Amino acid sequence: MLSGLFVLGITVAVFVGINIGGSSTGVAFGPVTGSGLLSMRQASGLMAIFVLLGGFTVGTNVVETLGSGFVPAEYFTLSASIGILLFIGLAILLGNVLKVSTSTSQTAVAAVVGMGAALGVLNWRTVGVVVLWWLLSTILAFWICAFIGRYLYDAVVERLDLESRNSRLAELAVIGIGCYMAFSAGASNVANAVAPLVGSNQLGMLPGVAVGGLAIGVGAFALGHRTMETVGEDITDLSLEASLLAESIAASILTGLSWAGIPASLAVVLTACVIGLGWGRASRRVPLRSIARPDGTTASERSVQAADRLDLFDPSVTKRIVTTWIASPTVAGVIAFAAFEAAQRLNLLA
Repeated sequence: MLSGLFVLGITVAVFVGINIGGSSTGVAFGPVTGSGLLSMRQASGLMAIFVLLGGFTVGTNVVETLGSGFVPAEYFTLSASIGILLFIGLAILLGNVLKVSTSTSQTAVAAVVGMGAALGVLNWRTVGVVVLWWLLSTILAFWICAFIGRYLYDAVVERLDLESRNSRLAELAVIGIGCYMAFSAGASNVANAVAPLVGSNQLGMLPGVAVGGLAIGVGAFALGHRTMETVGEDITDLSLEASLLAESIAASILTGLSWAGIPASLAVVLTACVIGLGWGRASRRVPLRSIARPDGTTASERSVQAADRLDLFDPSVTKRIVTTWIASPTVAGVIAFAAFEAAQRLNLLA
């Protein structure tokens, strides 16, 4: 017979998964819906399917890291797991309320790190490795897309010419990349909903992935439309080509991190790509051949560049997103540390 505490744990895990689904759907399919290729309901359906695929095929690596890499698995008692999941869910809910795709993996890691630090059992080496890859992946995503947006975007658009060709194959390719990003979301984010329960042996690996994946799918339908609007419409005016570029780069980065078992943030990487591409296009667009010339750009080219500035990068929206990226993990980590520190002092963890 199932205990009430176990049922509560599953309920909290589903709550976390639903909020992850709301947050991750925006970064997986925001560019696609922003380009008008899919409706939000269609995108949510694809999100639900490919999250499960990613969770079952690659997500187990990340579940192991989050469930035992930062804190020894024996410290994830059922009560502790429920507390961690609750802190994660509330912090991610903050992002969904603000219509911003929260860094779900960073929020989950921050909560676990807060627990480990309070109990004095944190593996700081794992923390260092994961944080280093967070920084590198975000910087890499932004600057690759910024460079393309500033110097190569026009050439790429001219070569692809997707709008005039109206190529169904090209549109399917963009949708396919969105599915690939959903796959990566499942690989990375299913762990955030169930890793504490799996680490404590309250759930087996495959049942845990199933619970997390299904909950994320529900969240895609219930909350995903909010963050898809922000990523696909508010940050930058995404064309079909921009969608293809941003998601291709982000998918490549996320896939590598997920295979390595790094709980990477889909929200941070893809939104960094979108912001980088928008910033690059909104800033001075200079043909690469002009930079390579000994005398640089001509006065005529500079005049054209000034007149051709694109109002595609919204600093106010970007500031709100970056603030939420920082706030959500901080809230989760601080609350988890304070709660477990207090519980330890009051001997409630025995």
